[in-house]
Amino acid sequence: MLTRIYLAVLYGLATVSGLVLVWIMVSVIASVVMRNIGVQPFAWLFTSAEYGLLYMTMLGAPWLVREKGHVHIELVTAALPETPRRLLSRVVAATCVLVCVILTWKGIELVMTNLERGDFDTRAYYYPRWLLTIAFPVSFGLMALEFSRFVFGHDLMHSGEAGIHE
Repeated sequence: MLTRIYLAVLYGLATVSGLVLVWIMVSVIASVVMRNIGVQPFAWLFTSAEYGLLYMTMLGAPWLVREKGHVHIELVTAALPETPRRLLSRVVAATCVLVCVILTWKGIELVMTNLERGDFDTRAYYYPRWLLTIAFPVSFGLMALEFSRFVFGHDLMHSGEAGIHE
């Protein structure tokens, strides 16, 4: 049951990430069309595209880790025998977990600072800064969980096969 909820959250965030990508495309096209017909684009169009880049990246990243869609190079692991390759893959995944845990902690501190100060982003409209920075601890926390699957689970991050495999 808990696994099903977790997966729903993970795939839900990935879906939101995809929808944000569509919004960025629409907002950029709308801005260009408005400029070409001599109308000043709305300031919030540009700002929402900027926010969208952050949300799209952060919300889609945990799903990308789960699907092994992140960029990594198999040149070294392809040259290693099975046992050292498995060990190296788990060490790399453990290092990723450690980095993600640290970034989650720092993200929580940042969100708390934004809340305590009552920070706002005031470019096109007043937008509470914590609504931007909350993406950091959520994303890095979920990525830590996903990378930990490669540390403790049966599946490895590295296949040991160099080249492009689709």
